[in-house]
Amino acid sequence: MITIIDYKAGNIRSIQNMLRKLGYECQISDNFKIIEMADKIILPGVGSFDHGVEQLKQLGLWQLLIKKAHNKIPFLGICLGAQLMGTGSEEGDKEGLGLFDMHNIRFEINKLNKHHKIPHMGWGNIDLLKDSKIISNQTEDHRYYFVHSYHFTTNDESIISAMCRYSYNFPCALEKDNIFALQFHPEKSHKYGMDILRKFADL
Repeated sequence: MITIIDYKAGNIRSIQNMLRKLGYECQISDNFKIIEMADKIILPGVGSFDHGVEQLKQLGLWQLLIKKAHNKIPFLGICLGAQLMGTGSEEGDKEGLGLFDMHNIRFEINKLNKHHKIPHMGWGNIDLLKDSKIISNQTEDHRYYFVHSYHFTTNDESIISAMCRYSYNFPCALEKDNIFALQFHPEKSHKYGMDILRKFADL
């Protein structure tokens, strides 16, 4: 069963709706025992980094999520959920889950042209850097929906599966073994996002 983590950090019904439309069983839960039994986990979310950390810890899910990732089950982070998979963020003081050697920084305003504002909001094209288990390489057109003010940064190029350009290039998708982090929203990205969720559900 695919379990979508509910930690009161944004509307997550759209992920459940898309998965069900694709024909997959899934559930939304904040229950420790249910999440402990999950075959696959999706950690979504919007909002501030520290609030996300606090919510997961208050629910008693922090160490469980780390354990599930280390147990090699497919684990997907989306937007804030993806940022929480790193070591920390300029947005707050809390430590992240540490699943990726990645930190989150605010868009560097001095590098943005006059047409690009913060937050980065809307459709963006991405460039695949390596074969991905969940992002198809069968099409040249990869368009996804973004809403964010902070983005990944890492010195470990091996974990970067895709980049996006918003005045300058930044990592927008990370992948290592069974764990995946997407800065964009597949559930808001129509057929492109449906393809990602289908591939993740089939792992």
